[in-house]
Amino acid sequence: MTTLFDGYALGSLPLPNRVVMAPMTRSRAAAGGLATASMATYYAQRASAGLIVSEGVQPSLIGQSNPGTPGLHTDEQVAAWRPVTAAVHANGGRIFAQLMHGGRVSHPDTTGMTPVGPSAVAAAGDVFTPSGPQPAPVPRALETAEVPEHARSYAEAARNAVAAGFDGVELHGANGYLISQFLSSNANVRTDAYGGPVAHRIRFAVEAVTATAEAVGGSRTGIRLSPGGTFWGVRERDVPELYAALLGELARLDLAYVHLEATLPEEPLVELRRAWPGTLIINPTVPMGPKQTSRADADHWLGLGAELISFGRGFIANPDLVERLRIGLPIAPVDEATYYQGGDAGYLTYPAYQHAA
Repeated sequence: MTTLFDGYALGSLPLPNRVVMAPMTRSRAAAGGLATASMATYYAQRASAGLIVSEGVQPSLIGQSNPGTPGLHTDEQVAAWRPVTAAVHANGGRIFAQLMHGGRVSHPDTTGMTPVGPSAVAAAGDVFTPSGPQPAPVPRALETAEVPEHARSYAEAARNAVAAGFDGVELHGANGYLISQFLSSNANVRTDAYGGPVAHRIRFAVEAVTATAEAVGGSRTGIRLSPGGTFWGVRERDVPELYAALLGELARLDLAYVHLEATLPEEPLVELRRAWPGTLIINPTVPMGPKQTSRADADHWLGLGAELISFGRGFIANPDLVERLRIGLPIAPVDEATYYQGGDAGYLTYPAYQHAA
């Protein structure tokens, strides 16, 4: 029987266990979207994960969603990431960069530009800005001729990620950001080749992933998806058909993995497992939901055919989460007030488990 602590070959990348650190925004980058020494320490502390997926990294300035997030679209940003990836590798870890284009989930106060999206439809709720939460603005709808440029931005950032020492990249196709907006049937009300029927709504995702796989190789390319999710007000019609069609197209690319969030009931998620011929990472609990992923959740999904299990919040307060899961140690609680506040408190200040003398 497969266990969470068995090794796994992710293409040519050997993983010592099947625990994945999920991408989590922490808003600790320096001005200019630069990675920092504290970020190097943070990721290196968690290098016992089978695979780390970084926080969302913007592939372009207009793709930046939140203040304080890092980028991979300038030479300075590439140079700033090198000590981070080197620190992870020195501690025996492996790390993919998550490439996250926010699309309409952004604000001019953050980027200096009007956000773009598939259609001129605002996201639901307030977005983060340097001066605090503000209502999501109405984005500018991309012209048909502009769309391929934004798909290619993932590939360009992926080249930069490899140059910065990352082992690969994960495209953020989930949670209401740009790829998810194109998959949506209410954020995307286009009538051209990128909107309307399922075959059109998956086009942007397929083009972005294809360009990335061509740039750095399919074995270095993954994608995260939240089928049926409603983050930032997105809605999707024909969810089973939509994701079956998308996975069918992606299966041609020999990708490293697909990373699914548990945004559907178990039965349709298992059907997607059956539809995907490659490596599947499952995040068994809804991001930011009331429940954190447990060892029991992980074991359950390994039994259902997932190869790798991602843990999010558990890694924030438990840099040694793999060892805690392995021997059944208590999982330390996280201080939610420090998620995005900046600084090292609530970032580098969580210790490994202290065994009694």
